[in-house]
Amino acid sequence: MEQVNGDTLAAARKVIAVHINYPSRAAQRGRTPAQPSYFLKPSSSLATSGSPVERPAGCELLGYEGEIALIIGKATRRVSMEDAWSHVAAVTASNDLGVYDLRWADKGSNLRSKGGDGFTPVGPALIPADAVDPSKLRIRTWHNGELVQDDTTEDLLFPFARLVADLSQLLTLEEGDIILTGTPAGASVAKPGDVLEVEVSAGDLTTGHLVTTVEQGTTAFAEFGAQPKVDDLQREEAYGSREAAGLPAPQPALSAELKAKLESVATATLSSQMRKRGLNNVSIDGLQATRPDRRVVGLARTLRYVPNREDLFKTHGGGFNAQKRAIDSVNEGEILVMEARGEKGTGTVGDILALRAQVRGAAAIITDGGVRDYTAVAGLEMPTHFANPHPAVLGRRHIPWDTDITIACGGATVQPGDIIVADSDGILVIPPAIAEELVEDCIQQEKEEAFIFEMVKQGNSVDGLYPMNADWQAKYKEWAGSND
Repeated sequence: MEQVNGDTLAAARKVIAVHINYPSRAAQRGRTPAQPSYFLKPSSSLATSGSPVERPAGCELLGYEGEIALIIGKATRRVSMEDAWSHVAAVTASNDLGVYDLRWADKGSNLRSKGGDGFTPVGPALIPADAVDPSKLRIRTWHNGELVQDDTTEDLLFPFARLVADLSQLLTLEEGDIILTGTPAGASVAKPGDVLEVEVSAGDLTTGHLVTTVEQGTTAFAEFGAQPKVDDLQREEAYGSREAAGLPAPQPALSAELKAKLESVATATLSSQMRKRGLNNVSIDGLQATRPDRRVVGLARTLRYVPNREDLFKTHGGGFNAQKRAIDSVNEGEILVMEARGEKGTGTVGDILALRAQVRGAAAIITDGGVRDYTAVAGLEMPTHFANPHPAVLGRRHIPWDTDITIACGGATVQPGDIIVADSDGILVIPPAIAEELVEDCIQQEKEEAFIFEMVKQGNSVDGLYPMNADWQAKYKEWAGSND
């Protein structure tokens, strides 16, 4: 097979990279894009197998990502998906290297962080595109001899033909241009002295191992430009997880202890204490529940619907749309809150997706719109809070538009990560920052109210007792001491 050489690199006028394309990477990143998105790498970043790469002086996080590279074989402009693969001459291995230390300075372009000299090694051999099925390729990456990435192209979010066709709608792909097609889970960080290897194979055909050795750069960045800087978020992104980065596990906004305390106090008490803090607009109103006997506490995930417009529904309503992405990514104990603008004339969730949310471990679904397949939804163990049953499908009134953003539901503003408490008395939205202090005051309030209830039961007047004056406060302290 033909080998990647200087002529191959010189022929590439453009290097285009895809952000997320493998389901395993999407799961790792916690986001699944509806459409492919891209960034450019300069052709000067290209290198052949065996070329070393520098980790720039002052940088900590040189990330590597094994990828399959497509080499365009002829001018490609506005081609169909059916014809797109015929415009690809070859596939080869690539390593999409970059320094996370400079991501902050790129404003999303990735130019400085991913565009350094030698940051795009490709090769060593070219596999003819017409000799392979693009859905049956295998990509593997080794870090110091350890296999760290191993995936196939069978279930890509965006098949290679779609990438070529999509890009060709706006720009001409020229002979020799290179498209990097995304990386699977397992990408991480390399240090000086490390050896990285990437291989693409299809049955007996293989690119061979693309080898890159990491060296330490010695020339510091000039003071007139952006300087490297990292934080724990960039370390987590670079290594793939907090654990892999050696970072402590994040403290949950809703610990098991806090959740138990919130479950122990009445919704009315929580509302009273929030009102004392000046929070009067924190209830989601006007809904009914499939399981009014259930009390749920969980962190909010959000989904927003916008009014249906037929042309936009064609682009946002079908496929793995925002509604399905939200349902399919809700986590154990989370509550999916939907903004439906109080529109009761159609369903916002039905039996299949509600069941999927339950299987994912969702604590509840809350929507200020309708519910379809009401009997089946009501039969689920997971509670659903909703405006009314309605038999119509989503597209009658709604387009699923966006997830994990600030929304409005039932007259309340809800942000991702807010604490939701829902039961037969109502639904409250609690800012996480005040939850610990709030629930302690609620526990104290309910203790006092238990005393007042007992005193009224014994025949005492509420005058001076509710609320308690100084005399009753003294009696309460004595009672509380004996009941601890």
